[in-house]
Amino acid sequence: MVALLFSVTTSFSQAKTIVGVASGNDSFSTLVAAVQAADLVGTLNSDGPFTVFAPTNDAFDKLPEGTVAGLLKPESKDALTGVLTYHVLAGKYDAGAVVKAIKENNGSFTAKTVQGGDIVLSLDGSNVMLTDEKGNTSTVVLADVAATNGVIHAIDTVVMPQ
Repeated sequence: MVALLFSVTTSFSQAKTIVGVASGNDSFSTLVAAVQAADLVGTLNSDGPFTVFAPTNDAFDKLPEGTVAGLLKPESKDALTGVLTYHVLAGKYDAGAVVKAIKENNGSFTAKTVQGGDIVLSLDGSNVMLTDEKGNTSTVVLADVAATNGVIHAIDTVVMPQ
């Protein structure tokens, strides 16, 4: 099983797609496992482009105990897919484009996620913040991680759809 995961990870990394870039970074191992469990690898390896607000492992660790394990169960695939696609925007929006949209919209910009819900982007000083439909916030901790099919912005908290 380890050899299979290693070869899959290696092929993702060589591709340099969003999944490939995330697979090559230990800070996203929980996200990569979740993407695999939700069968979203093919989607996030496709042409896109996509903008992914990618929770780090530390972000997943902030969830109540048992949440991640519960979401990774096969019977929770639909819920997991909803949570993951809530972190994705169709199109490539680098940090400059995000900040520009926020500033042009009086300090906050509402974006439609691939999941179908809305996420509000705003600034707190120089930090880009995300506010989910439940009012929870997350901070972009690393912006503009380039991939062949889009861009990744690492975030410090998992955001949740309604």
